[in-house]
Amino acid sequence: MTTITSQNLVDLFLAIAAAIDQDKERLSELDGVIGDADHGVTMNIGFTAVKNALGGLDTTEADPTTVFNTSAKSFLNAVGASSGPLYATAFMRAGAAVKGESALDRNAMVEAFKAMAKGIQDRGKAERGDKTMVDAWLPASEAIEAAAERDESLAACFAAAATAAEEGAEATKTMQASKGRASWLGARSLGHMDPGAASTALIVRTMADVFAHI
Repeated sequence: MTTITSQNLVDLFLAIAAAIDQDKERLSELDGVIGDADHGVTMNIGFTAVKNALGGLDTTEADPTTVFNTSAKSFLNAVGASSGPLYATAFMRAGAAVKGESALDRNAMVEAFKAMAKGIQDRGKAERGDKTMVDAWLPASEAIEAAAERDESLAACFAAAATAAEEGAEATKTMQASKGRASWLGARSLGHMDPGAASTALIVRTMADVFAHI
């Protein structure tokens, strides 16, 4: 069975940071239609801070919880906007879910992922259909749980999560926003993908790509 080490987790966060950096303009353009036009920039700032903070970790000493908690603190310190507390909560919940583990097997990594999704939903107080990142995180969490229950591999579990996140993000185009600045637009928010859901799909797909090669 695949085992995820602290170094693997650091590499995962570095891959996410690179993916966000490469796609930040598209994410901000999506946000420009229904928000502040800064989502890509904000996420890039957050994950750049995570990358820098993790660069100082000794992964031979730091356990997975430390990696998640370091990521949470650095993201929150860098990003004061709504995504800051959301992702800080997600990473803290993931760290709590795997506390005491020196390395993570498939089941532990799935639990960490589910904890991230639940943390984002709890912190943002959003429900499915509100046209937020939850519309990508929740389907992804359900898909990864179902794949694990079918006893699929770690790579297959995350591939299922990525597909569900992408489908969830696409579905936000048909939703009318009821949270945040986008809700001010009313029906005019229809037809546009939620930028938070778009960045979620990117993050989860990057996770799947990384775990496909471990």
